[in-house]
Amino acid sequence: MANWFITISIFVVMLFGFNRLMGYRKGNITLELDGRYASLTDQANAVIEELRKQGKSAEYNGDGHYVVDGLSYVVLKRNVAMGGVPLERTVLVPEKK
Repeated sequence: MANWFITISIFVVMLFGFNRLMGYRKGNITLELDGRYASLTDQANAVIEELRKQGKSAEYNGDGHYVVDGLSYVVLKRNVAMGGVPLERTVLVPEKK
């Protein structure tokens, strides 16, 4: 019985850890862009375009800082292999003041 409890506990901790890594937190904006971007400028243009498609007002302030609907965000890039295929995910995290 204790083995089942330990197994389920480890699974729950891994699930929450993976969700946190992928950017699923309250207040974050998670985007999956079509391409892979080596420069911040190219990525910024793609992020702004995607946010505007979603009906949000977005502005890039440089150095990974964005203003979306009047709130300040900082960009985080996540590269994760899903089924052997690399997935690039862009997460905008609210900036703490």
